[in-house]
Amino acid sequence: MNRFALSLSTAIARVTESALGPYQSAVVRIGFSATWLLFLLRELPHRQELYGPDGPWSWDLAEQLIAGNGAFTALIWSDGRIWFESVYGLAVLSSVLLLLGWRTRTMSVLFMVGVLSLQNRSIFMGDGGDNVLHLMCVYLVFTRCGQVWSLDARRARRENAARARGERVVDRVGPVLWIVLGLALIAATGAGRLLEGDLFVPALLWAVWLGLGVWWTIGRLAPTDQPRILLDVIANIVHNGALLVIMAEACLIYATAGWYKIQGTRWQDGTAVYYPLHLDYFSPWPALADALSSSATMVLLVTYGTVLVQVAFPFTLFNRRVKNVLLAAMMTEHAVIAVVLGLPFFSLAMIAADAVFLPTPFLRRMGGRAGGLAARVRARVTARRGGRTPLPEPRAPESAEETHVGFTA
Repeated sequence: MNRFALSLSTAIARVTESALGPYQSAVVRIGFSATWLLFLLRELPHRQELYGPDGPWSWDLAEQLIAGNGAFTALIWSDGRIWFESVYGLAVLSSVLLLLGWRTRTMSVLFMVGVLSLQNRSIFMGDGGDNVLHLMCVYLVFTRCGQVWSLDARRARRENAARARGERVVDRVGPVLWIVLGLALIAATGAGRLLEGDLFVPALLWAVWLGLGVWWTIGRLAPTDQPRILLDVIANIVHNGALLVIMAEACLIYATAGWYKIQGTRWQDGTAVYYPLHLDYFSPWPALADALSSSATMVLLVTYGTVLVQVAFPFTLFNRRVKNVLLAAMMTEHAVIAVVLGLPFFSLAMIAADAVFLPTPFLRRMGGRAGGLAARVRARVTARRGGRTPLPEPRAPESAEETHVGFTA
């Protein structure tokens, strides 16, 4: 009994004292923001037909659908072209800033608004990856995904170093951003726009805005550290819960996909992979598709292997080595799907979801190599310009406890 109580207290302390999986949450943030950004940039010439006033799914049809299902989309507030371009531009800008990790808490909210606004405006524009992105953009709002590999983490390290030198640190950007977004929320609510349909997204927007205000106020005015510690514990619990939900969602996607495949006759006889390879829509490289489908044995192995990996993956999470092998197999499979079947954004979304299971040592090694490569590039650029070699950036923190990202993180 004492051993159980000790284990329980250790688990509670770990969940409340730190935001777990800083590298995993960072790579999920980078993966989904990059996926959405690349999609928006690729469809930039066709944005009016996909989501705007020129699309076959007209504004009137979208209004009728939204009135029925209550989904959130800012594009239903107006059918003007200027408003559409503003929302599309906001989606692109928030994706870039979330990718870089600038004010990640605020940018994750704006990222969610952009994703939901565009996807709910034209629900038929997607290839399966949009459903994953739709869910994950909401979960990201609850995570502290800027602990590492972000401009927020670099800013936090610099502020901590300045405080250690006895310098006063003043954040002017955070309060200004908070005031501007607060005015936008008040205007949208006053106009009745946020009160239309389901209230989950509006309530979430207000909760995050008020929470950031409370965080900043207590961080600056609290006479003791106790209120700040309490807020940090709450943020850690919310982050860890959201990270668990992301993992459960990924497992649910693979488990349901695998079990549904088992019930299909084409998957049972091993020929399911053969047919998509001969559809024009899924054959950007016909010669490659023909080469892969020419071997009946290869088609059979890929078909059964896909089902086996998807069904087995949730049960391998308790064995690290087996989990890593299947994880590599699934990521490779999605990379092949991106090339062979011409579904790059679906594959990128699934790889980003899979990344939450990547081991921390691997992510740290990859981050270290990327940082070293960036430092060498900067040194070469500086040397060519005849300037001094810049000092290397401070290292990324080894644990979540070393970084405390402030106001809008």
